Amino acid sequence: MKVYVVRHGQIPNNALKRHTNPYEDLTELGIKQAKDLRDKIKNINFDVIFVSPYLRARHTAQILNVNQINMIIDDRLKERDCGNLSGQPLEEKEERIDYWYYFSEKNHGTSENIKPFFERVYNFLDELKTKDFQNVLVVGHSGISKAFSSYFDGLGDGKFLDRGLKNCEMKVYEL
Repeated sequence: MKVYVVRHGQIPNNALKRHTNPYEDLTELGIKQAKDLRDKIKNINFDVIFVSPYLRARHTAQILNVNQINMIIDDRLKERDCGNLSGQPLEEKEERIDYWYYFSEKNHGTSENIKPFFERVYNFLDELKTKDFQNVLVVGHSGISKAFSSYFDGLGDGKFLDRGLKNCEMKVYEL
């Protein structure tokens, strides 16, 4: 099975370089990014689309879903909860590296710990293995793409800051 992972289009807090929240919708640029990606993938016959329940991911998935196939909202595809960091400026690079460092013991406000976050995504992928699909589209977030990277490519040095997808970027994995 081929799994196509897509990060949602740009949202206001992406443009402002701030931590996000679940309620943000796409900017005009985010809508354009999704439409541009739609034009690139419109000839792929997806069996199903799995999507994060967050508005920005659902909106992106709706734009990409040119063939009006079944879309399944899955809570395991929510972005890592940044807790009380929501709306705050992204930290300096060193702090962001630690935020996305798998082996870090540091707490980052009330944000979700990276290990249970990755486990949640791994659980989704382990279940997906049991399904009989050929082409699956997953529309999620940068953090979800980092967890996918870990699942398929291993933990490596445990640093995931630069292993996430950009807005409306796509990566394909074989499951």
